[in-house]
Formats: sequence, C-alpha cells, structure tokens
Amino acid sequence: MILSRRWRLSHLSLYRRLMIWLLCPLALLVAIMLLQAWLASREAADRAFDRLLDAASLSIAEQVRWQQSRLWMDLPPSALEMLSTDAEERVFYALYDAQGHFVTGNRSLPSLPAVANDQMSYGNVTSRGMSLRLGVRRSRLEGWDRSDRFEVRVAQTREGRWALANQLFMASFVNIVIIAGLAMIVVLLSARFALEPLTRLRRAIRERNPRTLAPLELALPRELAELRQALNELLARMRRVRANQERFIGDASHQLRTPLAGLSARAELALRQTDPAVWREGLTTMHGTATKTARLAGQLLSLTRLNNPEATPARHPVDLAALAQRCVREAFSRHHRHGVDLGVEIPDRPVIVSATEWQLEEALNNLIENAALYGAGRITVQVSDAPARLTVVDDGPGIPESQRLLVLRPFHRGQETGDGSGLGLAIVDSIARAHDIRLNLQPATPDHPERPGLCIALTFPADIR
Repeated sequence: MILSRRWRLSHLSLYRRLMIWLLCPLALLVAIMLLQAWLASREAADRAFDRLLDAASLSIAEQVRWQQSRLWMDLPPSALEMLSTDAEERVFYALYDAQGHFVTGNRSLPSLPAVANDQMSYGNVTSRGMSLRLGVRRSRLEGWDRSDRFEVRVAQTREGRWALANQLFMASFVNIVIIAGLAMIVVLLSARFALEPLTRLRRAIRERNPRTLAPLELALPRELAELRQALNELLARMRRVRANQERFIGDASHQLRTPLAGLSARAELALRQTDPAVWREGLTTMHGTATKTARLAGQLLSLTRLNNPEATPARHPVDLAALAQRCVREAFSRHHRHGVDLGVEIPDRPVIVSATEWQLEEALNNLIENAALYGAGRITVQVSDAPARLTVVDDGPGIPESQRLLVLRPFHRGQETGDGSGLGLAIVDSIARAHDIRLNLQPATPDHPERPGLCIALTFPADIR
C-alpha cells in the first residue's frame, strides 16, 4: 500500500508531472532509436563484409581448372588479402566438388542451403569453437567435353564485422544522444513557458488583499481563462454571501439593540419612581422584554449554526410521531396558560425518516411558537405516512399569498402585530433545505377569508427515509 502511494503523481507539482509524461515517452523513443541503430549497424557491417566474401569467392572460382581428371585451383593471394582488415580476422576457404567431397582448402567448412538462381548464400556458423560468417558460391566449370559443378566456400571470423558495427553504432549513438539532449532542453523550456501563465495566476492570487473579493483581471490562455472565470464566479458568490451576512448582522444588531434600549429606558424610568407598584410594573415589562430578547438570541444562534456550510451533522432514523408527541407535551403547559389549544394527531405506527433529530425539533418548536405569537387560538400538529409529512395547522390570521415567500427571509414579518421576531420561518426553511424537505404554506380554511388560518406542511422525500 505504501509502495503504491509512492508511485502516485498526486503529490508532485504540475511541472514535474508534465516532465514525467513528456520525458518518459522521449526516453522510450530514444531507446527504440538506439536499438534500431544497433540493428542497422550490424546489418550494414554484414552487408559490407558479405560483398568482400562475394568478391573473394568469385576470384577463387575463376581460378578453378581441370587438371589430371580432377579439379585443381591456383589460389591467388589477392583473393584472401581482400578479406584482411585491421581487426586481423582469420580467413578460411575450401573447394568442394559436385558430390560434396573436399578438394582443397585450409579448413573443411559446412555447406549452406542453396538459394534461387545459384546466387551467393550466407550464414553464421560455428567451427571448432569459432564464430564464422560463411559464404558459399555454387559455380560450374564449363569445358568442350564435360561440365561439372563445384562449390567455393569462404569463411571469415567476425571481429572486423563487430568493429565496423560498433563504429557505425557509436556514430549513430552520438547523433541520437545530441538530438535527445536538444529535445529534452526544448521540452524543459517549453514546459516552463507553457506553465508561466499559471505562475502569474498563482502570484496574482497570493498578492491579493485577503479582504478583497474583486474579480481577477488577468490575461490568460483559454484553458486558464476558464479557471479564472470559475474563480471569479466563486468570488461573486462569496461577495453575495458576505453581503447577506453583513445584512443579517445589521438586522440582528438592530433587532437586539431595540429591546436592549427598551430595557435600559424602562429601568431608568423605574429608578426615578418610589412607588413599589410602579417598580413591579416595570420589572414585569422588563421580564417580558428580556424573555423575547433571549428567544431572539437563541433563534439567531440557531440560524447561524444552520447556515454554516461546514456543519453537517449526521442523520439518523427519527420517529416523526414520537418527536411530534414529545414537542407538543413539552410546550403544552406554556401555551395552555395563554389560552392556546395545542394538540397532536399521530398514526398508530411509527413514521421513520432519516434526519437530524435536534433540527427537526427546532423546526417544529418554531412552527408552534410562531403560530402562537401571531394570534392562533388552536394549533394542531399532524403526522402522516406515505409520504411522511409533518403538518402544523392553526386558526390564526394566516399569511397572504404575496407574502409567503417573503416570510421565509430572516427578520421579515408578515404583519406588524404579534411578538414574533421574523426568524421562525427562516429557521424552518433552512432546516427544510438541509434535509431536502418540501416546505408548503397554504390557508388552513380558505372558506373563511377573515381568519383563513395557516397550514405549514413539511413533506419528506422517499429517498431519505
């Protein structure tokens, strides 16, 4: 496993990876060229020396005569001298008659298969431990009374051939190495120049002010221009996110400053009085303001935590029926004191969904609290199956159709009456989007235009159950 990781290229820079992908094929190509040069050098050396064997055998064949009813040959010195080189090869020759009997020569040599048109045949043989290049010429001795065939076999050790092949190969080797070196330099420089726009892009990003989200203005090739465009789109989204955060912070500051200023003013007025009844009235008012402020601060923290993209809590199977029953039981006494009829309708069997339990509790509590704050006298929490749905129905004033999308924004209140902060439905919308839940707002009783009520349904998709 460790060895396989070492061979991965992900830890290398783009320049090094580019060098590997360019230089490795170049090295393979150089190796193939060197192999081809070596084979071509050996072939050229064999061809050159084979011509010498051909000339030597022809010179010997021209000296073959009939004498005393047998083949006779007067070997000219030039026939073997032409095969002598600086490598001091050993040269052998032999004359054979038509029946393959040895006539004369300095060593018996093997025969080779005949070729078409009685041409010269060549082959590599081994004789007495020596590697030889053998040439066999088949010829005919013509006379007025007879015509006999004979063979002239000439062999030569391979030192000269190897020396010539090495010499030719070294010449090709030097040329190939020089060309490969120049090609490597060109590849290195080309890669440097090709990656220079990427270096300029990296430098431009590093030199930017961390606080600025202005788009990048840099002339780049088409491939990097697409990357620059993607970065500019990301910066544009970040500008929108920062603008939303700044607006949210401004709205939150205003929402918190108003009740805190009210607390301070009410406390200052109470301190100027000496009547305990006035003090009690002031403390009661201050308690209500502090309670609403604490609820507002809690909602702000919840909304901030829900909008954090790095906070992705794990989902677990959650029973909607049990969750709805628990939330209604915890909120029943508090709302009952204020004259709100709070109830729950759940099926006999569990309704299981995959979700984050505390987020669903937060959403349901905000829906119940929001309905109570805006004048509902009867609130019913309903759970249904197939599909899984959590519904909160109230008999309050409802929300006009033109305001149903606006109320999902933070600090937007559908009406000025009521003690709501404008964050309850925004929190519910954030939780619904995090769980891919379809959020639907519609009148509970559209036949009563004066108090149509509100029905808020959270429908869970089947693939998250």
